[in-house]
Amino acid sequence: MLNEKIAVLLNDQVNKELYSAYLYLDFANYYEDEGLEGFAHWYEVQAQEERDHAMMMRRYLIDNGVRVTFEAISKPDKAYKNHTEPLQAGLEHEKYVTSLISTIYAAAFEAKDFKTMQFLDWFVKEQGEEEKNAEDLIKKMKLFGGDSKGLYMLNQELAARVYTPSATGPQM
Repeated sequence: MLNEKIAVLLNDQVNKELYSAYLYLDFANYYEDEGLEGFAHWYEVQAQEERDHAMMMRRYLIDNGVRVTFEAISKPDKAYKNHTEPLQAGLEHEKYVTSLISTIYAAAFEAKDFKTMQFLDWFVKEQGEEEKNAEDLIKKMKLFGGDSKGLYMLNQELAARVYTPSATGPQM
């Protein structure tokens, strides 16, 4: 049985991961409206990854005797004035998620819950990749997004992203 504090934090994180998926679908909607289907597709894949993260954590809780409780998912509430704002919001959101994972990890360390720490190791690494991907998107947008041909090519690049379930992460 998991430490109660860790169980609560992980259950809360399941809900936050589902919100992340919801947020990224909101970004995808914005880009669809703007005619940037490649950007929309990139965020649809990102939403699927976030859903997978929630499912991995859900499975971990269930496998450790914890009943998962779902909360209402808040509606994303931002309006975007330009094509860069969702990218910047995505980076800020990933930094926030990193801080949440770090909080859970610290609680597991404090409780000497090495099994949960091992489970979270993959998420710690994943968050580093998520932040780098978000930073790279912003850099590319700054470099190429101001030119219509460059934006077109970047949109094409993002359209080529393929969803691949994690083969190395905690299994669902």
